[in-house]
Amino acid sequence: MMDKRRHNAPNDSTLSAPAAHALHDDACVDLLREAVDAEPGIVEVNLDTENSTVSFGYDPALVAQPRLDEIAHELAPTIQQRLETCTLRVGQVGGRACESCAVGLERRMSRVPGVRSASASYRGGVLSVTYDGALISPAAIADRVQKYGVRLDEVPSYGTEDEEADEQPRTLPRRVADWLTSDKLEAIFTGITLVAMMLALGIDNWAGPSGAGVASALYAVAYVTGGSFGLKAGVESLSHGTIDIDLLMVLAALGAAFVGSPFEGAMLLFLFSLSNVLQAYALDRTRNAIKALMKLRPKQALVKRGDTTVVLPIERVMVGDCIVVKPGERIALDGMVSAGESTVDQASITGESMPVSKCVGDTVFAGTINKNGSLDVGVTKLAKDSTIAQLIKMVEEAHSQKAQTQRFIDKFGQYYAVAVILITALAIVIPIFVLSEAFHSAFYRAMTVMVAMSPCALVISTPASILSAIGNGARRGVLFKGGVHLEQAATIKVVAFDKTGTLTEGKPKVTDVIVAPSASLTKDELIALAAAVQSKSEHPLARATLSAAAEHHAQVSEAFAFQATTGKGVRGLVDGRDIRIGNLRYFEGFSCVGLHEIERDVLRLEREGKTSVAVGELGDDGETATMLGVIAFADLLRPNVARIVREIKAAGVERVVMLTGDNKHTAEAIARQAGLDDFYAELLPEDKVRVVREIGEKYGPVAMVGDGVNDAPALATARLGIAMGAAGTDVALETADVVLMGDDIGHIPYLIALSKQTRRTLVTNIGFAMFMIAVMLLAIFSIQLPLPLAVVGHEGGTVLVSLNGLRLLGYKYRPLPTA
Repeated sequence: MMDKRRHNAPNDSTLSAPAAHALHDDACVDLLREAVDAEPGIVEVNLDTENSTVSFGYDPALVAQPRLDEIAHELAPTIQQRLETCTLRVGQVGGRACESCAVGLERRMSRVPGVRSASASYRGGVLSVTYDGALISPAAIADRVQKYGVRLDEVPSYGTEDEEADEQPRTLPRRVADWLTSDKLEAIFTGITLVAMMLALGIDNWAGPSGAGVASALYAVAYVTGGSFGLKAGVESLSHGTIDIDLLMVLAALGAAFVGSPFEGAMLLFLFSLSNVLQAYALDRTRNAIKALMKLRPKQALVKRGDTTVVLPIERVMVGDCIVVKPGERIALDGMVSAGESTVDQASITGESMPVSKCVGDTVFAGTINKNGSLDVGVTKLAKDSTIAQLIKMVEEAHSQKAQTQRFIDKFGQYYAVAVILITALAIVIPIFVLSEAFHSAFYRAMTVMVAMSPCALVISTPASILSAIGNGARRGVLFKGGVHLEQAATIKVVAFDKTGTLTEGKPKVTDVIVAPSASLTKDELIALAAAVQSKSEHPLARATLSAAAEHHAQVSEAFAFQATTGKGVRGLVDGRDIRIGNLRYFEGFSCVGLHEIERDVLRLEREGKTSVAVGELGDDGETATMLGVIAFADLLRPNVARIVREIKAAGVERVVMLTGDNKHTAEAIARQAGLDDFYAELLPEDKVRVVREIGEKYGPVAMVGDGVNDAPALATARLGIAMGAAGTDVALETADVVLMGDDIGHIPYLIALSKQTRRTLVTNIGFAMFMIAVMLLAIFSIQLPLPLAVVGHEGGTVLVSLNGLRLLGYKYRPLPTA
């Protein structure tokens, strides 16, 4: 009887989010099942689209679990080819609590044919939609969003032809509509409310009954200007099925006027409106990261056309064109330097503090600044695919992806708002009909309770903090692909590094030059002989030898009669000498002078994790060889890796490990130099997935740091995937949750520390908001706290949590002092 078991593959180890959402499409379901049917041992496949997981029923005698992981990862790119993402900048809908409206918009958009998923945040000002391009277009998506009553600001183009449309002047009705809903107008109305309220109070006190009519008119003005934005937001929220705090405040103000306390109601509306203006300013600061990035992107480029140059919009520049970048200009498009030398300020993209030297063959990024030399750059990416375009897109999408805490509060806030209304009603009914209290005092206290319990501070506390932290990271070249990943970074217990290109520089360098006792030459002469022969080779070790010869200023002669023997080495005639370079097998069959000493050196270097080649000279008889020496190579550690590892641990991570496909000797040497807790060597991509899971089960949440195609499955499996941006492959960047736009792993301690600081800020804000509610309720029922003081406490608390969250924009990480 077949042993049928189930393999549960979680979302972060199987299909990336867009692919998982694609499972809603019947065609994608059929594709998965067809692929699974072709695999022996798999008897069924079940799809859980809600949790974005795929599970297999399989016979363990015929198929192993690592193969199931491999199948899932192989299918993900195929499914994702059908999907695209568009990001729309949306205007505010409803009031402070209408992130719940955003949840409703997500649900409605997900039901649109062709849309696979939607993520919206009105406070972030972004709606991100993953869709099937064969079924629906971005224009149709935008039209559907507007039909749902959501105002669209500019539709981001990321460097496409649509950008020119965004630059067109707005129509007069659009300008009027924008002005009527702008923060500036609300600020003006807030000022009018204050003036009208104070004048009405003065007339009441000085003129007495004779000025009652004028005072009433002024209070009416204060109520209109102070409550119009709140009433509009409350009605909008109701139309989306949400009870908004704005509506509660307007009702409380009207209630105060109803019981003969118009000043208290006007004060409530003034402070509420002022709080809204301050919050809008604070949240606008968090969106400045996107606005600043948009300004970095040049709109035109100087392109060579034969012997002349022409200025073209960047959308009309094609891959392969050559653009000219003069000193002081921003580089318009990603490319490779084809002529010239200069230094380039890459801080806007990679976060590097110092300009980087660029010469022929080096890569440059759009949006960076050419400092002091003219460069000819061959374009390698279209405007829509450039690094700066992708950077803008990722930051905008991050603003639409909410943290788990925020999603919980958005849902909890609706239940809480309903509870506030019920408690307010009970605070009116019970004292009047059960305790026989006068209507005036009971109603007044109920309005005070409504104000005190309204969760303004609670609702605003999370987005203010999360958006500020994402903006801080973006300025440093650290991109969190959403608030959920920002929160997860604080939970990491283990950081697992890929070796090549992550912990190391990714290219071999000469580390040792050993002249054999049997040879009568210097180290420079040995390097020169080796470089002469290897100048004819394209092997990475050959290029490393040539670089070493240049550093030693060695005089390199020309080699003739070059030959390469696969798996052994190369040979050539240099100044009449027959020189061989390769492994020890290359010298088998010859009578070698000094071979014993060379073998000893090679063995020692291998134990140190280095790759060695022997250099020898063949005799004229063709049967003897004289060993000249050994040249050793290693992929060197990045600078300050050991200090960075200490900083990661100081940030709260318990273990730092390395995953590599290299042999154990090399891995052990690198791990020892870097000060790692452990290493796992000779791993295939599927082995890395298995090891990441095992580490997670043993020690806790794992962050995987990598840059290559073979790292993508492990990046997806880890609780937090961190990709090296500038050097990272497209697959790694797509799979990762956090992207380091520079190649600096020194940002990892910073991102962990920023995440922990964000968590502390969230806890402080939520705790403070709940504390203020509790204190005010206690004061209301114990010392009869008046409505004006409840208003001050409520709005003051809301402003304080907003400003506290905004402090994360200025967060600075303090690294450990250099030893």
